[in-house]
Amino acid sequence: MNLNGFFQEKYQLTISFRLQFFSNIFYIFLVLAVSLNQPKLSPTATWNSNGITFANRSIVGEYPLAIFVNTNNTTYVANRENNTIVMWEEDSVSPTKIIHGDFIEPTSIFVTSNSSIYIDDGFENRRVQKWSAETSTFITVMSVNSSCWGLFVDINDTLYCSMSDYHQVVKRALNDSVLASNRVAAGTGIEGSASNQLAGPGGIFVDVNLNLYVADCLNNRIQLFQSGEPNGITVAGYTSLNPTITLDCPSGIILDAERYLFIVDLLNHRIVGSGLNGFRCLVGCYGEGSQSNQLNKPFSFSFDRSGNIFATDQTNHRIQKFLLMKDSFALSFNQPKFCSTAAWSSNGITIANQSVVGEEPTVIFVNINNTIYVANRENNTSVMWQEESDNPTKIISGDFTQPQSLVVTANGDVYIDDGETNGRVQKWIVETNNFVTVMHVNSSCWGLFVDINHTLYCSMYNHHQVVIRSLNDAVMASNRVAAGTGIEGSDSHELDGPRGIFVDVNLDLYVADCYNGRVQLFQSGELNGITVAGKSSLIPITLYCPSGIILDAEKYLFIVDAGNHRIVGLDLNGFRCLVGCYGEGSQSNQLSGPLSFSFDHSGNIFVTDQFNHRIQKFQYLEESCGKFRMIE
Repeated sequence: MNLNGFFQEKYQLTISFRLQFFSNIFYIFLVLAVSLNQPKLSPTATWNSNGITFANRSIVGEYPLAIFVNTNNTTYVANRENNTIVMWEEDSVSPTKIIHGDFIEPTSIFVTSNSSIYIDDGFENRRVQKWSAETSTFITVMSVNSSCWGLFVDINDTLYCSMSDYHQVVKRALNDSVLASNRVAAGTGIEGSASNQLAGPGGIFVDVNLNLYVADCLNNRIQLFQSGEPNGITVAGYTSLNPTITLDCPSGIILDAERYLFIVDLLNHRIVGSGLNGFRCLVGCYGEGSQSNQLNKPFSFSFDRSGNIFATDQTNHRIQKFLLMKDSFALSFNQPKFCSTAAWSSNGITIANQSVVGEEPTVIFVNINNTIYVANRENNTSVMWQEESDNPTKIISGDFTQPQSLVVTANGDVYIDDGETNGRVQKWIVETNNFVTVMHVNSSCWGLFVDINHTLYCSMYNHHQVVIRSLNDAVMASNRVAAGTGIEGSDSHELDGPRGIFVDVNLDLYVADCYNGRVQLFQSGELNGITVAGKSSLIPITLYCPSGIILDAEKYLFIVDAGNHRIVGLDLNGFRCLVGCYGEGSQSNQLSGPLSFSFDHSGNIFVTDQFNHRIQKFQYLEESCGKFRMIE
């Protein structure tokens, strides 16, 4: 398969270490020699889903493939249409330099710390060229058999070329004055999927330990070849040891400062990244297209030193820049880490009764500062308690009517359901103390959620559907469907009376599917759900109208089982009842029609005890995990 035709158609390292003095000096020297940016990012770091067009076809030509941003924030793009290298100095809007050469349709580029530029010229001329910043001239530094779909210069000044058409990565030491034969770094030269083989390799990355990572396009995987080893280990893809991502022709790869993988997933038209909880989509998460939040066959990308992403949006003939969202470093809600024997007091404490929270309270939210928010549906207010306050410290009045749900973001803004009468979701802005409409809906939202990409979700109980819209969009366009067909049903793509929702950092959506007695997981971008709790789940439990759901730090499910008047939780041993385990009632160890709950940062459970018209607090028992505290 000729990948050239195929594709055309369609240290800022932060390192903590304890070594002897001379080892420190040596390692620091290696880090300083790295020319590309490897930012240290939060596990929940997000980027604005809407990209900015940094350069269009008039500047970068047709089908741009190669981009590189160095540690000085100089951006380099290979223009394949007129065979030039276009450069932007930091903060420059327009190119500051254009380098002309006699290379033809370059596919990859790499820039070293001394500003030497290595560029692919293998398509017709069977070579890699180096442009010297000191002399402004090109010389041949490597002979190859085909285009190099990936180039890399490691800390030992060894040049690597990924020959896609020959299913192999070759290398040569640039310190050798004689242009000797190349050595094999990975692949046998025969297309295959065995551990020592490659199929259409694209982008490559070599870390400071000289481990080689290869975007093995046609095998839909990332292969790690540890230094000197001919057999690779699959570290991303459905055949990896921890298969949390399905790739379709990965074409570019970078490791960040914590050695997490960031991958251009070319034929899924997106960039994905790994973290503590596996892989998640970062940008291009809305399918193939030309909108600002879409990509079309992206090929390579680079970080600038601030962590912004620059991507070659190949078939849209442009370079897109996606800004790192600074406020994404903190989640707004608590996800404690518990041991498998964690327990809570069976007797709840009433922290608020009907005189404070009104009749039949349905929603509660506790943020990471331990501020408690409850919607009072009787007088249409939002009641707030600061940490450890016995009485409400603030009451927010609005023109919403009988809100079913609310969610609070990290900056203190409150999103509240107002769909029953007014067909909308409102946002209370903490800075201005004002309400604005942020979403139009057809009914009440029985669940609200704002994910790490600043997308708002509404669970429409009466319409059997979850809809979403990006809060980054200035124009309030039509909502998109996240789950459900709008017709009640029990098939994998259907819902029946959905209530509470939860979206994790991988953008996977969990839905409390009330009348189907189950919790459904809709993986990012998928319209067919997987039953993760209920009679038909792999770990079966009988639920009677689940209404609320939270994942803890280990991704275990905690569910409000409304019709059974209890809260249940999952751990290594399966599901078990946590609170409300003594049947429906009004005693301190009972609940009646609970609808939602929230953890505080100590792991205590706060629950809306709907038909008892109260908020109950169930104390986490630290001693249940032994003498060591198990919550982080």
